[in-house]
Amino acid sequence: MAARPVAGAGTDRPLAEGDCPQQYGIQRVAGTDKQGKKLDLTVRVTDVYKKTRGRWLIIHEHVSVPVDLDTGKPDLTSKP
Repeated sequence: MAARPVAGAGTDRPLAEGDCPQQYGIQRVAGTDKQGKKLDLTVRVTDVYKKTRGRWLIIHEHVSVPVDLDTGKPDLTSKP
């Protein structure tokens, strides 16, 4: 999607510990797409990890965007 990201920021919080710990966060990505259009998106990310052969691997990832409750459409310009 972004050809040249110029900024990225995130906040991560662990949700649980154990065999499959989870982590969620809000990530902001800013950059320029392949057509030269500037991007500035905020998304929510949830990852689930599992330890395999001594390494923690992401086994599931969910990414979503806020929804404008008035229109029911994605709000790609929302900021935390």
